[in-house]
Parts: sequence; C-alpha cells; structure tokens
Amino acid sequence: MPIPIDFITGALGFLFTVLILSYLIGDNPLFKIAIYLFVGVASGYAAAIIFWQVLYPKLFLPTATIIQTGNYSNAFLLFVPWLGLGFILMKISPRFAGAARITMAFLVGAGAAVTLVGALSGTINPQVMATINFFQGAIHKPTNELIEISFSGGVILLGLVTSLAYFHFGARQKPDGSTKRFVLVDIFAWIGRIFIGITLGVIFAGVYAAALTAFIERVSSLVIFIKTLLGIP
Repeated sequence: MPIPIDFITGALGFLFTVLILSYLIGDNPLFKIAIYLFVGVASGYAAAIIFWQVLYPKLFLPTATIIQTGNYSNAFLLFVPWLGLGFILMKISPRFAGAARITMAFLVGAGAAVTLVGALSGTINPQVMATINFFQGAIHKPTNELIEISFSGGVILLGLVTSLAYFHFGARQKPDGSTKRFVLVDIFAWIGRIFIGITLGVIFAGVYAAALTAFIERVSSLVIFIKTLLGIP
C-alpha cells in the first residue's frame, strides 16, 4: 500500500520543525543539518529560477535561434551579456579573477541606480505629494476639522523633514580637523531619530506578530500530525 503524500509531507514538516526548535537548547548538529538543507534547497531553487527565467529565455535561446537561422544582424545585442558571463566565469581562476570586477561594477552600478530611482519615485516623491495633498484638502474644511487635520499634517510633515535630515551627512570642517553639522540640521536629525525609532519599533512589532503567528501555526500543525498519527480524533 503506497504511503499517502500527506503523511510524507506531514512527517517531513514535523521532523524539520523539531530540528529547528532544537536551537532552543543551543547550537547543535541537528539544527545545522536543517539550516544546511534549507540553504542548499533555496540556492538550488534560486539557480533554477535564474536559469529558466533569465539565462535560458534571454541568452541561450536567442543565441541558438541566431545560430540556426543565420540571422546575425542582432547578434551584437547578445555580445555584451556573453562577455559579462565570460568575465564572471573568470573568477574560477585566481589569475583572471580581476576581470570579473568589470561585470560586478556594472551590476552594482545598475542596481544602485534602479534602487535610487525606485526610492525617489516610489517612496520619497509619493510621500511629498501625499503631504502636499493632505494640506490642500484641509483648506475647505470646517474649523474644528481644520485644526485636527493641520495637527496631523504637521506631524506628518515634521516626521518627513526630520527623517530626511537625519540622513543628511554634509558637515563643515573645523580648524582642528573635526567636522560639525549645522545646528539646525542636528536638531532636525535628533527629532528624526525619534520618528525613525518609532517606525522601526512598529515594524519590529509587526515582524514579531507575524513570526508568533507562524510559530503558533507550526505548533498547531505538529499537534494535528501527532493526533492523526495516533488516531486521536
């Protein structure tokens, strides 16, 4: 009689949950086995995704198509990716590992540019526009609502400005060689730390709540598996 797949997945879930929870008694080989398996499976999955969704459809398949059809007019578009791949593979040899810096510098630069544009267009600009719209919408409100909206908008504006001031690293150099930021910027940065601390606290509380929920679900699944195994309704 074949073993049900639900029993296999339940047994594996029970085993790895126990292995992970064994860290409560300290670092041990059982916990390391679970971590190594997790990292190995995650790395293999990431490699498979990269191959089948990036390398194969965007590099290998177009190259094979060009070779089969003999249409080399667009072959120059694939020259740079193949060149970058070759530079990366040179890291295998310590003698030519420095060539990989060209590709890595391009990837880091492109990634930084995308991150910067994403931060500006997806975070800072919407936050600024939301703050402006918040005050614009309060113009035609009654007096009691106007006071409340102005206070809330003032807190939002203060948090926005002071949080940005916290990340302002411009400073003047003193005659003794030390650096000192402008006094007003220091005050804003100090207030910004309060807003950032509150934000990080809220994020941590959310992460903790999510982790606690996952832990409760995992313990519940263990109890259900044991009851099913023992035939307890």
